[in-house]
Amino acid sequence: MVVRRDSAVGEQGPAGAKKTAKTTKVGAAAKPAAAKKAAPAKRAASTEKAASDEKTASGGRARAKKPPEAESRTALVRRARRINRELAEVYPYAHPELDFENSFQLIVATVLSAQTTDLRVNQTTPALFAKYPTPEDLAAANPEEVEEILRPCGFFRAKTRSVMGLSKALVEEHGGEVPGRLEDLVKLPGVGRKTAFVVLGNAFGRPGITVDTHFQRLVRRWRWTAETDPDRIEAAVGALFPKSEWTMLSHHVIFHGRRICHARKPACGACPIAPLCPAYGEGETDPEKAKKLLKYEKGGFPGQRLKPPQAYLDAGGIPAPALGAG
Repeated sequence: MVVRRDSAVGEQGPAGAKKTAKTTKVGAAAKPAAAKKAAPAKRAASTEKAASDEKTASGGRARAKKPPEAESRTALVRRARRINRELAEVYPYAHPELDFENSFQLIVATVLSAQTTDLRVNQTTPALFAKYPTPEDLAAANPEEVEEILRPCGFFRAKTRSVMGLSKALVEEHGGEVPGRLEDLVKLPGVGRKTAFVVLGNAFGRPGITVDTHFQRLVRRWRWTAETDPDRIEAAVGALFPKSEWTMLSHHVIFHGRRICHARKPACGACPIAPLCPAYGEGETDPEKAKKLLKYEKGGFPGQRLKPPQAYLDAGGIPAPALGAG
């Protein structure tokens, strides 16, 4: 009997082991299943943490979702033209912010505006043009006296050489008149394509795109082009618009860059084209905080002053269409 019990136990032992093994196997299979159920929760937690980190890094606000990278050419053209239409409503008075009375004053002022503000140039040129009203006068001037007048503009020695050199070229090669052709303008000392298009568009009514630092910054933020060379930017953006719109397009973009879409901290929360901007969220998105970033340095029309920024904001903190028109 003892032998039978031992035998029975011996038979049950392996059976029990198999049963235990089976149980272990089931447990092993159950563990991955549980892990799979937990995975979405972990991924959600990870995503939430990433969003939280991004929100913290961006000053407590989540960044706006950017549009797909693969924007068709047709969609790009439509979006770019819509942005220009929106800006035209916000800045119907957009114009060159340099003070000038004729093409000679405009070309000199534009050359002087390099590496300084238009406001500083406008404070300097009245004395310059009062003493040297014509190309002949400036070409024959004493360089040291011109340098003293231009000192507030910065780089005054180089700028003196440029404006005196272009004045001399105007006298000797163009009879004292500013030429109205691009190929002639860019040959003048200190005059590049940017300056030439400012003169052509605003003194001669001939369309041109002015690619200054504001223009370059904004068209890349809006993904109109990824080019960094000014000439290539000019060509890429020009292909998106009818030629007749080029001059006013330049004014609209530059006005917007100076007033709202700043280099360091754009006022995204007060931007009228925010829904169309792929870079929305790079700046301040809170409307109240964004309003404080707005800059209105000069009147809507030459000789006028803008009202305080709040006077041009609607209830939602967005610049009103008639901005500066009063």
